[in-house]
Amino acid sequence: MKVKVGIMSFAHLHADSYAHCLKTHPSAELVGIADHDKQRAQAKALQWETQAFDSYEALLASEVQAVIICSENVRHAPLAQMAAAAGKHILCEKPLMTREEDGKAMLAAAQGAGVHLFTAFPCRFSPAFQQMRQLYESGAIGELLALRGTNRGSNPGGWFTDPAQSGGGALIDHTVHVADLIRLLTGQEITEVYAETGNNMFHGAYDDTAMLSMTLQNGVFATLDASWSRPKTFPTWGDVTLAAVGARGIIEMDMFAQHLVHYDDRAERIRQAFWGDNIDYLMVDEFVRVVAGEPRQTLATGEDGYRAAAVALAAYRAAEYGMPLPVRE
Repeated sequence: MKVKVGIMSFAHLHADSYAHCLKTHPSAELVGIADHDKQRAQAKALQWETQAFDSYEALLASEVQAVIICSENVRHAPLAQMAAAAGKHILCEKPLMTREEDGKAMLAAAQGAGVHLFTAFPCRFSPAFQQMRQLYESGAIGELLALRGTNRGSNPGGWFTDPAQSGGGALIDHTVHVADLIRLLTGQEITEVYAETGNNMFHGAYDDTAMLSMTLQNGVFATLDASWSRPKTFPTWGDVTLAAVGARGIIEMDMFAQHLVHYDDRAERIRQAFWGDNIDYLMVDEFVRVVAGEPRQTLATGEDGYRAAAVALAAYRAAEYGMPLPVRE
């Protein structure tokens, strides 16, 4: 019997990818879509050949067993609490929350209802990162001294540039992926962060560039460029890289290096066409398996999502005060 999954909102750009993963998965069924934007719900239901529900409540009252939340960031907490109260397992788009209290409420709601709450961190499933993790855990580079990461992408526009809906700008959008990878790689929490932000790319009322310096609980430091610094003509949307510097060597990972160069005369651009593994599919596949009763291996929990988002929130406070500040528990 197929696992029945619904999608709560198509506000986020990743929703279409997750819908495609569900429609092509042999053990999953996309039961339907609900959205506070009724027209968007109807259009996406038609596109993905599924049902458009009149409300989130109606979707949750259906035969659906689990939901993927792809709303604006500020809506994650109320939608997750709604889904938990209905007894549905949850995969929530990142960042998990825009305020620490919202994240704690999400975790409490899932725990109280006895349902799984996962955070959409597909980068965990990257074969490049998995190989990096194996090398690191083998002791190949000796004692870890420092880490250097980047998540430099294009400005997605829309509600992403409205802090009231997104919780910020590039910093909150792009810090969480690499912060999660650092935690998973090292087994260490990020305890302190210093950050500087700017809006010199697009000159909007939001941060489009961010540089972070982070300290792990064992004293190792890490830096991160979390920016929307790619121009419109850049050949790809961005990157995710991570380097671990050890006493005996360095491991460097470029997550999306597997690409072809596409000379696109129609668009009058040169593009990079990625040909590696579909990490969204690998993540959705494990989510479907967990809902079906199989043990979790790689999925990020709600706690993981909280920890990564808390780093971004601490970074905003550090940028405001101009000094390193602790990450709140």
